[in-house]
Amino acid sequence: MPPVSKALLFALPFAVALGAGCSPSEDAPPAEPPRDPPTALYGTVKELRAARDAKRHTSDGGGRAWLEQAEETPIHAGQSGRWEIVYEVGPEGIEEGGFLRLTIPAFWEWTPAQTVDENLPGYTTASIGTEDVVLRGIDNPGSWVDFKVEGRKLTEGERITIVYGDGNRGARADRYAEAGSRFWISVDGDGDGIARILPDSPEVEVLAGPPARLNVVVPSTVLPDEAFLLRISVLDAIGNAGTDFTGEVRLIAAPDGLEFPETVSLEADDLGVLPVNVTAREKGLYRFIAQATVHGRELVAQSNPLLVEPRIARIMWADLHGHSNLSDGTGTPEQFLRYARDVSGLDVVALTDHDHWGMLFLDEHPDLWEEIRQQTRAFNDPGNFVTVLGYEWTSWIHGHRHVLYFGDDGPIISSIDERYETPTQLWEALRRLDIEALTFAHHSAGGPIATNWKFAPDPQFEPVTEIASVHGSSEASDSPQRIYNPLAGNFVRDVLDQGYRLGFIGSGDSHDGHPGLAHLTSPYMGGLAALITPDHSRQGVREALLARRCYATNGPRIILRTAIDGNRMGSTIAAPAEDAFLYVRTIACAPIVRVELIRSGAVVDSLDGQKYWDYEAEFTLKNLAKGEYVYVRVIQEDGGAAWSSPFYVD
Repeated sequence: MPPVSKALLFALPFAVALGAGCSPSEDAPPAEPPRDPPTALYGTVKELRAARDAKRHTSDGGGRAWLEQAEETPIHAGQSGRWEIVYEVGPEGIEEGGFLRLTIPAFWEWTPAQTVDENLPGYTTASIGTEDVVLRGIDNPGSWVDFKVEGRKLTEGERITIVYGDGNRGARADRYAEAGSRFWISVDGDGDGIARILPDSPEVEVLAGPPARLNVVVPSTVLPDEAFLLRISVLDAIGNAGTDFTGEVRLIAAPDGLEFPETVSLEADDLGVLPVNVTAREKGLYRFIAQATVHGRELVAQSNPLLVEPRIARIMWADLHGHSNLSDGTGTPEQFLRYARDVSGLDVVALTDHDHWGMLFLDEHPDLWEEIRQQTRAFNDPGNFVTVLGYEWTSWIHGHRHVLYFGDDGPIISSIDERYETPTQLWEALRRLDIEALTFAHHSAGGPIATNWKFAPDPQFEPVTEIASVHGSSEASDSPQRIYNPLAGNFVRDVLDQGYRLGFIGSGDSHDGHPGLAHLTSPYMGGLAALITPDHSRQGVREALLARRCYATNGPRIILRTAIDGNRMGSTIAAPAEDAFLYVRTIACAPIVRVELIRSGAVVDSLDGQKYWDYEAEFTLKNLAKGEYVYVRVIQEDGGAAWSSPFYVD
């Protein structure tokens, strides 16, 4: 989620009339009194509800709009262009004093529209072709422009031409490739200052830039003699898929023991993305190097580590939190899921668009939620690629949580609905539904908004918490890549000290259409969840999370194993009568600088990683007592990190 000030400009003025939505029950418990979380944005929630409840005239949102170019010139990410939009007035017209509004997508780096200076980017004009009407431009910097109707009422069928990028410097397109990026048109038909969006506002496609980086992904764990897919992708400079690369990619693996083609060819139809069949013939630890030549420049990429062992504990890589352009992200749901599968090579993914944030809201537009459900069902392929249905409960008072459903259906329980405005009300609503669901707090220590931990996580629904994402780490104040705007005392380690028992996951919270690879361009890295489960299905994902058989990274696919006296990661163990031993093995994606032991609120031991890539160690735990918790943190030289789920002592 971007900073609130910018996103509010994007969301608040355009709320459409309250739709049917999905509601789990009409007899929800009464709202609990606010507990005054320090970062609560009560004003934001008040404005969102006011926009939801605003009365709209039947002329608001009338008419239709389209791009005039019959065959639009393709636009590539970050390029400048000029777009001509035609709006045709609807049956009830637009009264004098009403307006036509153009909102350029606030995400990500479209040039803001402006009507003041034709020598600056984003200059936007509107014309109607008659002298008795004036369309007076009114700018709202960084978000939208209004063209107020002066002179007389506009009648059905009259046309207004809006040109975005009409000045000397055009307008810059989104830096991320996406289909379905809309130029949002809103209409105030009766002149009361309240507009309604045209849901089918004109859309454009932004194509990937030129090939500039190479990416190669393999599973982390496979059995001897098992076949698997290596994913090659030739991306543009910021990770967009769909480049026009054609040519050969050379593959090298060390040591010997894998069966694979040394050279693969990508054709134009591949759009820079290709799966390659590999077979693991022998036990061992492997890494691939991929090489390709683009316009005389050599691109090189190294894969994540691959561990081949008999009876190995399977690691499934999951990104359970990300956004499409159905809320405040980039790209369509189909593009999001396809990138996760074909480029990132994830095992598990969830698209979690916001319940009430962006332009059109899931809680007011059931057709949008249906699109997410359909795409999630279509991509789910147990054993190969698991998709989980989800959305983000976007509370600006108590913090954000994503809600996951482990079947094909589930409702949007909206955070701005007064019946479900607290975490307790959310959990009670899920309990009444009697379906398999889980929730996860995210960016809980700060970022856009901190989590109100006064609501103890419900153990039925919240066994783990997200500690790393594009917003940074919420693990602890001494964490690498720490979250911005942290709230003292609100880190996850602080709440473990209060007695909460939570496992750890990372998630991308990507808004750039790059699930699984959000760390490529984020200054705070990203986030992934490693799930330890032999069952590659929705049920297996849920069971691993409930059992805390999982760990977090801030993007790199670091292999991490921990055990206390034979007890697996995330276990609740009995207080030992004598010294206990914590075994650690970590296989990294970059040189390891530290392996740290965290025990009951503090880093109590730290081992020099000596810049090894494969590190094995044992910590001695003396006098381990009831109520304590222990976990391990691994830090790479490049800032990449992994955190084991804690062990808890009874």
